[in-house]
Amino acid sequence: MTTQANTPPKEETPESRGWLRDHSELGVGLMLLVLGILVLTDALTMDVDITQRGPVGPKTVPIVVGIGLLVVSVLLSLDVLRGGRGEAEGGEDIDLSEPGDWRTVLLLAGVFLGNAVLIGPLGFPISGALLFWGSAYALGSRHLQRDPLIAAGLSLVTYFIFNNLLGVPLPGGPLMGVI
Repeated sequence: MTTQANTPPKEETPESRGWLRDHSELGVGLMLLVLGILVLTDALTMDVDITQRGPVGPKTVPIVVGIGLLVVSVLLSLDVLRGGRGEAEGGEDIDLSEPGDWRTVLLLAGVFLGNAVLIGPLGFPISGALLFWGSAYALGSRHLQRDPLIAAGLSLVTYFIFNNLLGVPLPGGPLMGVI
């Protein structure tokens, strides 16, 4: 009489895994296809006043992005159907048996939510500095003298670029008259 303990385990062969499992990247292609259709639909149904648009118009970038998503979706799907496969965690230097670092994730989420709440009353320069410093702290930097200075400088440079050079108005808060 033979028992289950004496039988060798079955090796998983490509035939035993199933067609869908071998072509699982098609799910990513399908997601890109749906996202491209969504972006194109939204862009093409956008109501734009002819007097408010410039030489390019607000529909141009979403249409280009939507077409790009559709092209990448088709190319990825064709590659998968021709036998192409993504490299499984080859470029990652992580240990998948270790649990996730939820402390860092929660700290970053708190910093982003804090920025969203504080950007109105404090303005971008202050809330941006808190965002940059809080993100650096959450990701492990412990230079308590250097990090706030770099965060303040980065926030001011970002505010200046968006507000003055790109013409994207950001809330200045109490520093509006100073900057």
